[in-house]
Formats: sequence, structure tokens, C-alpha cells
Amino acid sequence: MAYSISTAFAIYFVLWWVVLFATLPFGVRNQAESGEAGAPGNDPGAPVKALMLRKVLWTTLISALIYGLAMLAYKAGYLNIERLTKLMGIPL
Repeated sequence: MAYSISTAFAIYFVLWWVVLFATLPFGVRNQAESGEAGAPGNDPGAPVKALMLRKVLWTTLISALIYGLAMLAYKAGYLNIERLTKLMGIPL
């Protein structure tokens, strides 16, 4: 089964968002940890600096690496529907 460009983009898009949510907590310090008081009414657990540009760049790099490895495994025949259903114990 050959994937179209739109299918490949959709898979990468979903993978990118999953990796983004996995990388969001790394390197974040909240106001209570850093000792900053923050503005009145702010939650003490609010991040001081989110560092979103760094996280977006890391997310793109990690997603491209995972996607590339998955495509290599797919092209080599390791990721096909028969093999995956057999691993999960689902009869075809």
C-alpha cells in the first residue's frame, strides 16, 4: 500500500503534536520554584519562561527522526498490517 503525500503529512502532523505535548514540561520552572512573586492574582505554578521556540524546534527535530525511522521500517517491511495485527493478537 503506497501512501499519498497527504497521508504522510497527516501522520507527521499527529506525531508532531504528540511529541510537542511530551516535550512541553521539560525545562519549565514555575514562579514558586524560581522565587519570583509574579503579578498579583497569578498562579504560583505558572511558568516563568515557557521557551516555546526551543520546544518547537526540538519537537520538529524529534518528530522528523521518529517519522524517518518509521518510514524506513515501513519500507523494509517491518511495519505492515499483517505483522502489527499478529503482534497485537488481532485476527485478520
